[in-house]
Amino acid sequence: MKVAVTDASFPALDVERRILEEAGVDVVGGQCKTPETLIPLVADADAVIVQFAPITAEVIGSMSRARAIVRYGIGYDNVDLEAAKARGIPVCNVPDYCIDEVADHTLAFILATTRQVVPNTIKVRGGQWGIATPLDQMRALKHLNVGVVGFGRIGREVVARLLPFRGRVLVHDPVVPASEIEKAGALPVDLDRLLEESDVVTLHCPSTPKTRGMIGAEALARMKPGVILINVARGDLVDPTALTEALQSGHVSAAALDVFAPEPIPADHPILKMDNVILASHIASASVPAVRKLRETAANLALAAVRGEPLSNIVNGVVPRS
Repeated sequence: MKVAVTDASFPALDVERRILEEAGVDVVGGQCKTPETLIPLVADADAVIVQFAPITAEVIGSMSRARAIVRYGIGYDNVDLEAAKARGIPVCNVPDYCIDEVADHTLAFILATTRQVVPNTIKVRGGQWGIATPLDQMRALKHLNVGVVGFGRIGREVVARLLPFRGRVLVHDPVVPASEIEKAGALPVDLDRLLEESDVVTLHCPSTPKTRGMIGAEALARMKPGVILINVARGDLVDPTALTEALQSGHVSAAALDVFAPEPIPADHPILKMDNVILASHIASASVPAVRKLRETAANLALAAVRGEPLSNIVNGVVPRS
């Protein structure tokens, strides 16, 4: 039996090898992100673990033995779910790791932008003393409406962290009952109302055909002048050109982005030089416990697949082959 790890941001696959090789399963890995390198790696694998590599229909079509494709992470938009379903291959994710880390990172971004942490740091480092921005850019959460788009595991934790600041929290999630959002202490609203009333908008939804590009020129125009946008979800939820233009015009006063489209951000992109933008390299999920749980869960899912055992966290509706 063999498990192929297409790519990983870890220095070594020691965690995966400990779990799989002790069970008699070989582990092969690389930093493969093109069909030319992926296909030879996965062709005869009994299970495939993937991080960021694009697992396209072509790559899936080359899999002759795969019993599962396991994604390191919550999102799975780099895997062609329909192609895997057509081949009868379950796709699994790891939905219950890094919840606290991403929720904490969201609050860090919100506080950093509302309190202008980065501009004031830059000013002091430049030898100047005094407030770095207009006074109306220094805001307290108690006086703001924060709109949370998505009320899954992470969105719920973000709401729980926001409420003690005593501001108004609006939530949009079309698949969660309004009563559930109200019970959590937030106000359920439709997306248009959230965009129109929020001083801060923070995104916590997956990348799907319905959500990709949801924050484009039209959505941004609906937002309040001076709105702050936070994105720790997926880069393709936001149209980067529309956001850049809204930041340049001042309609969006600040943004904090852990994700972008594309990743990495092109070296000549104007957003890299904006003082009112905080950027991170898709690291909101990072912590030692979170990464350990991610890797152990992915390896154990792959092991269950090659053994023909029941699988959890299947996202494409395929019943595993026994």
